[in-house]
Amino acid sequence: MTGGGSLRTSVDAGTGVAVLTLDRPERHNAIDLETAAQLTHAWRTFRHDDSVRAVVVTGAGDRAFCTGIDRSVEVPQPSSPYTVDDPLAAIGPKANDLWKPVIAAVNGMACGGAFYLLGEAEFLIAAEDATFFDPHTTYGMVSAYESMYMARRMPYGEAARMALMGTAERISARRAYEVGLVSEVTPPGGARAAAVRAAETIASCPTQAVQGTVRSLWTTRESSLAASLAQAPHLVTLGNAPQERQAELFGGRRSGDHRVR
Repeated sequence: MTGGGSLRTSVDAGTGVAVLTLDRPERHNAIDLETAAQLTHAWRTFRHDDSVRAVVVTGAGDRAFCTGIDRSVEVPQPSSPYTVDDPLAAIGPKANDLWKPVIAAVNGMACGGAFYLLGEAEFLIAAEDATFFDPHTTYGMVSAYESMYMARRMPYGEAARMALMGTAERISARRAYEVGLVSEVTPPGGARAAAVRAAETIASCPTQAVQGTVRSLWTTRESSLAASLAQAPHLVTLGNAPQERQAELFGGRRSGDHRVR
């Protein structure tokens, strides 16, 4: 086990499987600037580590996989409506040119900025108590990057409903499986082990063939995703409520005021 602070990394040299664990359970594994930098470093390190042939990404504890950006993070923004300094832009494997297969093991809540990681994983395995939702609209923010990732993993209507309903509704693991977002549902606490088993199988195959297949699969969606993401900065800048209004809406949130579908 290596790493410290907010991200733990373990590598099984025998199987070729690495496990990345977001380790901020007291913050629902929300991503602060340190965690974002550690994720970027981990993916880029794996590019050069031939002992790693497949990766599992998960969250510590059973309450959350990840709840996106930590609300305490402050990132000054340029005045131009066509640019956004996004602290989560480089937290995913594909953003760091890693073409080794990545499996997400989802426990508890996965929402908002967590979709940067889920959107760049090859497939998702979720525990029965996992839920997926996008809080942006509730708090006066545009769901741009997140909904763009999800619209390529789910039927459009499901992605639109999740993005527009905000915190009022959560998608259950079972529903996520039904619409194709999740490939397997496990009993509570079982997602990580199931993801590791799948990763071990993949890692046992010739690595050049596996990485070529990952690249081939991604090619089918890469150009359209890149074109979509290029529109995100001005949509966010023009559509987001002022920071003060976002903080007001966030401060008035009510715990448990949602339904699970």
